[in-house]
Amino acid sequence: MPLASTADKRRAFRTLHDSGCFVIPNPWNVGSAIYLQGLGFKALATTSSGHAHSLGLSDGAASKDVVLAHYRELAQSVDIPINADFENGYAHEPAEVAANVRLCIDTGVAGLSIEDFTGDESAPLYDFDVALARVKAARKAIDQYGADVVFTARTEGFIHGRNDMDETIRRLKAFADAGADCLYAPGIKTREQIETVVKAVAPKPVNLLMSFAGGFTVADIAAMGVRRISVGGTLARVAMDAFIKSARDLAEDGRFNSFAGVMSNAELNNFFNDAAAKRKAS
Repeated sequence: MPLASTADKRRAFRTLHDSGCFVIPNPWNVGSAIYLQGLGFKALATTSSGHAHSLGLSDGAASKDVVLAHYRELAQSVDIPINADFENGYAHEPAEVAANVRLCIDTGVAGLSIEDFTGDESAPLYDFDVALARVKAARKAIDQYGADVVFTARTEGFIHGRNDMDETIRRLKAFADAGADCLYAPGIKTREQIETVVKAVAPKPVNLLMSFAGGFTVADIAAMGVRRISVGGTLARVAMDAFIKSARDLAEDGRFNSFAGVMSNAELNNFFNDAAAKRKAS
């Protein structure tokens, strides 16, 4: 069993949002979650794409029940908070979003996010009033449940071809006023965009997605006022990319060169044996 109770992890997660800046990397299975905890990260977030790809599915294709089981497994595997990327709440209507939010809380996560992506690329964002009603429904469900779960509201325009900063700010401010604890506009990348979002919703914290090489450091991002930095499915893609390149070397060239310098089986065994021993001793 985890060292920390669900209540402990929820309190710790909320405290992380009070000040400073922290990185919340995204594991896609239990092994990656335990390893990230071992590196000293204070909280973790799920990745819908990384988990789906590990199941042989496209992002968004895993069923609600499969995803909820994944959240529960991760939450029970580590002693630090887990934030759930709950996509659009697996529902369109606010009442159904609220019901699913309660199911998500049941898994033991310390936080969850709801986005305004409809699932239809031809009309990717819910109408403003609908999007706001969905956020209000999620907020009410959390409050009625009585769980101290950090609620993140996301607007998805910048990753679905709607790069309208005015509309992004309009939505984030409305979501903040509706009770979102943290605000998130994945896809913003420039210093101007980031600082505009941070200023617009202050003093509420902002999550920034960093999913590309180069650019800003953690210190740079902290100086812009961002509270939380996630990487989405990028760590999972790094792993998949290495696997695919190595497999292609075997399939196309009959070469094993990509095996050079990889972490040994013994090193991984030692890490996970030590992690298991520490949990058992506690």
